Amino acid sequence: MLYKAISSLEKFSPLPTVDAHCDIPCKIYDPSMILIPALSVVRMIDIILETAEKSGSDSVQGQNTIARCVAMKELEATKVKEETRVIWGDYFKAPQFAAYPNIHDLAHSIMLKAGACKQNVARETGEELVGLVNEFAEIFWATKSVETTRKTCPYPPALAVVYPVL
Repeated sequence: MLYKAISSLEKFSPLPTVDAHCDIPCKIYDPSMILIPALSVVRMIDIILETAEKSGSDSVQGQNTIARCVAMKELEATKVKEETRVIWGDYFKAPQFAAYPNIHDLAHSIMLKAGACKQNVARETGEELVGLVNEFAEIFWATKSVETTRKTCPYPPALAVVYPVL
């Protein structure tokens, strides 16, 4: 009922648009939101290459699998970029910039590498993306005085990723 009343008033005098000062509730940030999509990019590249090698691009089933994996790779690379922007833009402030002045270049490198992953199917590019995201995660956790460790993730693509020691 209140919505209807406000909506009808807006016809006469439009209400200004308001935005929150951050994308997610304050202090709730975690670089795992970047690591999982980065690992997914590598996994999709692996499946694309395996499918092309095994069934060839002439198989309808192979084409279907490759098309689905390309679409998912694009989506996951975009998530890497979006989540990096949120943490870099909303969490990192002057004290963190002073302590880690390379964070700007690192965030930019992640954006470029995620874009490169969208453009090709080179596993090395995906691995480099995971490496950059690991660096970003280590810096993030260091700003919170949380120790980290690198462990091989227990699922494909079985790459080393940064985990907080809690």
